Amino acid sequence: MLIRPATAVDALAIAAIWNHYIRDTTVTFLPDQKSLEDVEKMIATDVCLVADDDGVQGFARYFQFRGGRGYFHTVEHTVLLVPGTGGRGYGRDLMKELMAHAAAAGKHSMWAGVSGENADGVSFHAALGFAEVARLPEVGFKFGRWIDLVLMQKRL
Repeated sequence: MLIRPATAVDALAIAAIWNHYIRDTTVTFLPDQKSLEDVEKMIATDVCLVADDDGVQGFARYFQFRGGRGYFHTVEHTVLLVPGTGGRGYGRDLMKELMAHAAAAGKHSMWAGVSGENADGVSFHAALGFAEVARLPEVGFKFGRWIDLVLMQKRL
């Protein structure tokens, strides 16, 4: 397996992964699927890495947490894998590389916003050293129900 920067060639695979979670799960509260153009723009704008193991098995990206210069040293991230590939180290390796990149870029803190229904996501981040710092009750709405958001932080 190779962790490498995403390129425009990876956009279709990333969109397929992301859209599964948007369409079929409460892992993300996003209601609208990502177009190829959306993903190409994200790849060009954000730091985005892929786990490549005979094809893209997952991606991770980080981006500015809130606007304004006062938040320059704080980032938020997304990490998603091809369904059914959890437990193979793709997510862990993506996140280790992503956190190392952010630290080298002078970032101080990385945030995860994890669906309260995603216990595996909370456990995954805790295993990487993220601490739960807040649980926002019923701030997400998807599939006709209110869902908590768990905010987790890691100081880099």
